[in-house]
Amino acid sequence: MKIKKISIALLFLLIIPTWLMSQSENVDLSMIYKIRQEGFKNSNVEDIAFWLTDFVGPRLTASTGFNHGTEWAKKKMEEFGLQNVRIEAAKDFSQGGWDNIKTYAALTAPYYANFACNPVAWSGSTNGLIKSEVIYLDVKADSDLNKFKGKLTGKIILMPSTATYDVSFDPLANRLTDAQLKDLSMAFSSTPSRRPPFDRVAMMAQRALRMKISEFLKNEGAAVILNSSGTFNVPRSNGANYKSGDKEPIAELNLPIEDHGRMVRLIQHNVPVEMEIEIQNKFFDSPTVYNVIGEIPGTDKLLKNEVVLLGAHIDSWNGGTGAADNGSGVIVMLEAMRILKSLDVAPRRTIRIALWGGEEQGLFGSSGYVDKYLVDPATKEHKPDYDKFAGYFNMDNGSGKYRGIYLQENELVRPIFEEWLKPFEDLGCSTITIRNTGGTDHLSFDRVGLPGFQFIQDEIEYDRGYHTVMDTYERLVLSDLRQNAVITASFVYNASMRNVKLPGKPVMKPMPNQGQRF
Repeated sequence: MKIKKISIALLFLLIIPTWLMSQSENVDLSMIYKIRQEGFKNSNVEDIAFWLTDFVGPRLTASTGFNHGTEWAKKKMEEFGLQNVRIEAAKDFSQGGWDNIKTYAALTAPYYANFACNPVAWSGSTNGLIKSEVIYLDVKADSDLNKFKGKLTGKIILMPSTATYDVSFDPLANRLTDAQLKDLSMAFSSTPSRRPPFDRVAMMAQRALRMKISEFLKNEGAAVILNSSGTFNVPRSNGANYKSGDKEPIAELNLPIEDHGRMVRLIQHNVPVEMEIEIQNKFFDSPTVYNVIGEIPGTDKLLKNEVVLLGAHIDSWNGGTGAADNGSGVIVMLEAMRILKSLDVAPRRTIRIALWGGEEQGLFGSSGYVDKYLVDPATKEHKPDYDKFAGYFNMDNGSGKYRGIYLQENELVRPIFEEWLKPFEDLGCSTITIRNTGGTDHLSFDRVGLPGFQFIQDEIEYDRGYHTVMDTYERLVLSDLRQNAVITASFVYNASMRNVKLPGKPVMKPMPNQGQRF
């Protein structure tokens, strides 16, 4: 009996090292060397950036520009030699197609000033050139609307604004400091948030008032709505609450806070304000969001049907050319695939790129992909490709370079990513955080229990250009994008060559009154 126990113990000791070795990461440093050489010395980042931003232009979901962008991306994937390249339907899109044809807005009294402005997507057109008095709708409650009844037909309406401008002494652009990266690597931040606490009740009340105002203006026959949105004379982008087939909404413009505030102050001092505005927008049938997909097929007879996915959203808003958000991610993912293809890699698993549509309207493209291939949206049952999914890597935090990766609370991948990041410590990319990050397409995979990840990036000046007409080629830091493409290519190559897929989070028993994770 004693001898038997010793034999079992010895056997156990022999098995453990073998198991550990099978789980350790065998990073192919010769391939990492080749990826770095190709990515830094023969980069196509600048060329891809020009054609996607300056040539293709803005890529609002379901617009003519978006269709132009998907066709361009498809041709670029084919040019790189990817296989199974296609533009693929992802999800129904109730807002339909919308293009801005012309926008002009100027102050004409008490003097002339040509205003920077941006039309609200899916808002309507003016009846030619409108010349009218500007009415400041000083409304704090729906009862205040009564004093404007019968006075707004054909008028230009200046909406109330709660935004104010405060001088900032922060630098325009930032990179993450060592101290910030150290803090980020901790499970919980020790740095107090500078953002005020979110007041959901106030937000819902403001939204309800805005809906009542919109209905009132529609019934009163207002000609144009002017919003305060954006600073530094840079208007922001957003969309109207519109569904295909509805009556065309009132024409609506976003003005920067400076132009909006100037007119408010003039009116409050009893100085008459007049403007001339012309907006031409086109609505058309476009009921589907599309993704652009291409592949480097796997070569291992046992693993080739498993998929390592990398992606970024190709849609943008109608202002600017969608460079940092998220042309930067598209550029990096295309360049990562070009690097791998130029090196004639033979991945064991299939490496697939997906450029998502409709992210700005609610992750339409990536969630549509999950519904189509991975999880039935009605029954929540796993589809056959669910068990063949080997990981997803996303980029959508502007043009700044990678500094590490978010684990999305998946501690099981920490030792794997530690090894994968070691060759890039000299590039300042080594931070791993257990924390979640949100707001973009990796969430479509994470929410169904699949390993989906977003990289930590330097912010640079992302907040200044984000969703504004300033989001153009100039917002791109090309050297950072080259680095990101190299690291992305390395990560997806490593994932494609492992003996086993990246581990997902262990399934937890659902808590009472909470939904089950799949």
